[in-house]
Amino acid sequence: MTMNVAYTDVLDALPRVHAVLSPTPLFSWPGLCGLLGCRFYLKHENHQPTGAFKVRGGVNLVSRLKDEQRRAGVLAVSTGNHGQSLAFACRRFGAPCTIVVPRNNNPDKNRAIQQLGARLIEYGQDFDEARAYLEQLVEKEGGRYVHSANEPDLIAGVGTIAWEIFESLPDPDVIFVPIGLGSGVCGACLVAKALRPQTLVIGVQAEGASAVAQSWRQGTFVATERADTWAEGMATRVPASLTLEIMRRLMDDVILVTDEELRLAVYQLLKHTHNLAEGAGAATFAAAWKSRDRFQGKSVVGVLSGGNLDLAHLPAILAAGANFESA
Repeated sequence: MTMNVAYTDVLDALPRVHAVLSPTPLFSWPGLCGLLGCRFYLKHENHQPTGAFKVRGGVNLVSRLKDEQRRAGVLAVSTGNHGQSLAFACRRFGAPCTIVVPRNNNPDKNRAIQQLGARLIEYGQDFDEARAYLEQLVEKEGGRYVHSANEPDLIAGVGTIAWEIFESLPDPDVIFVPIGLGSGVCGACLVAKALRPQTLVIGVQAEGASAVAQSWRQGTFVATERADTWAEGMATRVPASLTLEIMRRLMDDVILVTDEELRLAVYQLLKHTHNLAEGAGAATFAAAWKSRDRFQGKSVVGVLSGGNLDLAHLPAILAAGANFESA
């Protein structure tokens, strides 16, 4: 496997992705624009059949596997959306699929992975403990281990999000993308720097799970002991080498948001668009809100990366919204 990826790989992925997945909407919601003071657009990856953006990468990668690789099966570690992506693609292209998730993972995401026909294994306290277990499992059982970030075909596949954005909106000033390990923001960077270099691509991480942001800012590899956020799509504590290298070259900035800011963002998206976002999916609006003075009057896109919210978080989200409305 060649460990590099370019804009041409995104173009190469487009027909494979669009053969299976329709382009998702890019909507500008008046209520959100009014809150932010800019022309704000949401790229609705929550409308994917798995409820999240990663399915693009899964389709691109699994569709390219050789027959013997498909027969041997696909294995991955995930907090949910990567696992659903591969389970969806493996069912589509006839490959066995095993997904390892941390214990106490989002139960709805676990259920969705199983409903798509994958074998689900729960292990470890967080993503990185689950990853270590999976790597041992691959040594024992074999199969194609699909890392959630160090995979050029995944990055190229999810890069089609940004290609669709520029097809609908040729001149965005800013694109916000959430970061777990960074495949989404890397895909956006590759496309933006090819089509409109002056467009800023800004990653968003949770304050309590900021290993990638710290690594990007400090220019060195930083791992943290904890990933302390309720937004499991961003709950990573060890960066990935390929995506970190691309971010260092091409990403323009990174913004950290608190868990309470994420709750309020989910609330505002629900109130103004009637779309339910998961924590990572709402991170881009949270970042746009936090930096609203910086981008007044600009054309701003937020990738709503997923809508697979664990409904146990909904009472706290509604409470955050009630507190905001009464302030």
